[in-house]
Amino acid sequence: MKLRSKEWFGRKGKDGFIYRAWMKNQGIPADMFEGKPVIGICNTWSELTPCNAHFRDLAEAVKKGVLEAGGFPVEFPVMSLGETLMKPTAMLFRNLASMDVEESIRANPIDGVVLLCGCDKTTPSLVMGACSVDLPTLVVSGGAMLTGKFQGKDIGTSDVWRFADASKQGTITEEEMNQAEAGMCRSAGHCAVMGTASSMASMVEALGLTLPGNAAIPAVDANRKVLARMSGRRIVEMIKEDLKMSKILKREAFENAIMVNAAIGGSTNFAIHLMAIAGRIGVELDLEDFDKYSKGVPLVANLQPSGKFFMEDLYYAGGIPAVMNSIQKFLNTDALTVNGKTIADNCSNQKSLNETVISTVENPFNPLSGIVVLKGNLCENGAVIKTFCCNSSTHETYWKSSCF
Repeated sequence: MKLRSKEWFGRKGKDGFIYRAWMKNQGIPADMFEGKPVIGICNTWSELTPCNAHFRDLAEAVKKGVLEAGGFPVEFPVMSLGETLMKPTAMLFRNLASMDVEESIRANPIDGVVLLCGCDKTTPSLVMGACSVDLPTLVVSGGAMLTGKFQGKDIGTSDVWRFADASKQGTITEEEMNQAEAGMCRSAGHCAVMGTASSMASMVEALGLTLPGNAAIPAVDANRKVLARMSGRRIVEMIKEDLKMSKILKREAFENAIMVNAAIGGSTNFAIHLMAIAGRIGVELDLEDFDKYSKGVPLVANLQPSGKFFMEDLYYAGGIPAVMNSIQKFLNTDALTVNGKTIADNCSNQKSLNETVISTVENPFNPLSGIVVLKGNLCENGAVIKTFCCNSSTHETYWKSSCF
């Protein structure tokens, strides 16, 4: 292996002495510096980012995998963007966080990177920063929280506004509001619906940047740690194979991500972030592509806010591999992924385990694509909407791009 870290730890004389000696104050044995690939674990853990507050445990699982594969794991922090607390908006800091990631990777003796991300903007910012350095990189998402519960019913982020309106109208008591608040976020993890965080986790899986199944495993499920540990093992192999991001993030991968987002009713923010990632890796992508590749792909995932169910249900039904299996005829199935296999290899055997949650293309949850692109006098440069808020009688009007 030609290791980038050797420029630091393989040196003789004063510089090599300094690089190794100061690292050894952490109790690192001398043999860790002798030709082992250095794996950076880029961690957005923060107690101010509740979605990512469990990432210390996830990082430990990745470290175990790296060590088992013969690598040298080093964890480092980067700016963490928490959607629920940051003012005026986390989006304001996305590019700043991506710069933090890029320069942290570039400036240090790192041969490959595992990105730990979960809350909405942490995923695109980490991926954007890593793209600019283009080392072997693998993403591990934090996973969604368990489905919320209130008075015997499932609840999630989409219900917050319903509860707020009911409180204003006096149809729900303050005590009931407190009960709903306590039952909404029952575990670690990001929002339990197909909001931006879940859409971003699905996006990186569809792009081929994660091991299969990454997006849907609940944050507190033991399989989330198993995936993190297997990711730690795999990143070491990726360095041996020189499997960089630019070898995975081809045009076909971005087309796949657009189609998967259409099939799951993903966030409209998806378009903003995917185009930013494409720009960092040098792939041309514009809003017209979202219209072109979404059109004709039906909504097969019955998930809030477009449908009924939650990310936990998606996991039990087969996750994103089952979604990709369902829409396989639309996808670029020969696209390469981080496990060295193609999209077809990863999804062909994973059929839906519950067709109420993940339906077929022939009998979809909704024949309309999850998102559509509009153009008209109010949005001359284009706008993206979720079709679940529109009825079927107006759908043809949208596709004909009339004034809207």
